Amino acid sequence: MYIASTAVFLAEILKIIACLVVMRYQQPSWHHFVDFVKREILGRPRETLKMLIPSGLYALQNNLLYVALSNLEAATFQVTYQMKILSTAIFSVVLLGRSLQRDKWIALVLLMIGVTLVQSQSMGSSSSPTNPTTTTAAAPPGTLEDPEDLLADALIKDDDDLGVLIATQSPFIGLMAVITSCISSGFAGCYFEKILKTSDTSMWVRNIQLGISGAFFSMVGMLMYDMQPIREGGLLQGYDGLTWIVVANQALGGLLVAIVVKYADNILKGFATSLSIIVSGVISFYLFNFQPTMTFVMGAFIVMISSYLYGVDFIKKFVPVKPH
Repeated sequence: MYIASTAVFLAEILKIIACLVVMRYQQPSWHHFVDFVKREILGRPRETLKMLIPSGLYALQNNLLYVALSNLEAATFQVTYQMKILSTAIFSVVLLGRSLQRDKWIALVLLMIGVTLVQSQSMGSSSSPTNPTTTTAAAPPGTLEDPEDLLADALIKDDDDLGVLIATQSPFIGLMAVITSCISSGFAGCYFEKILKTSDTSMWVRNIQLGISGAFFSMVGMLMYDMQPIREGGLLQGYDGLTWIVVANQALGGLLVAIVVKYADNILKGFATSLSIIVSGVISFYLFNFQPTMTFVMGAFIVMISSYLYGVDFIKKFVPVKPH
């Protein structure tokens, strides 16, 4: 088991490095690249301060994702986390001034019904939950607004770990972590979208500014809560190849989310993840012995239907229809 807060911190560092690599590729020489960094990043501290709000919320969200995946089955987590679409829709109305038609709100209501059905399996499967006694984990960093799909892959090393993990899972704690993360994701995503679309600053510069603030918050949380285990076992204790894949997935997935937000919007990004529900369910079935009930299947199906109903206008927008 590795320490979750270290993975969140390293993901932010990797995100900054990836953005710097892209920016270097866009500049004709190292001299131009250095001047660009000094001018756009080091020379504009106020712009970096603007990113403190979303980066702080993203740091909170990423850490909560680890808590959620430590207490929920991967497939249950994936569907429940779709509640972020509801919070994103609400904040898009409040912060971005959008208006949603009645059929869109109906789709959101269906989403909540589906999530409730899925969550009922998790809440009923643990008759005597016990709270985890340590902040160490081996999981996800959306996140996740939102690279969650591979985060569960590192939860379990072998069958013995599976038995220990199930014994310490608390579906209620997992649910509370998901709900808080959804609210954080919705607000931070809409705030970030507003900054991206109301400024001519490069998206890569914005992501570096976001990464700097996020790395700061992540480091503070890491030192506050996990200083003792880090002293005892080191920053990279429990890390292996799969762990680094999870960290890279969080970092690069976050950049992919920024691209979607820049050229589409947060709601479309949220509904696009509905397909990953099927993927998570299949992976959990084969790797983690996850046994979905009929209630879970119905709930997941309703979530996917609501995702399609909400995103149908976006599909028509981006996929041209041939005239008859």
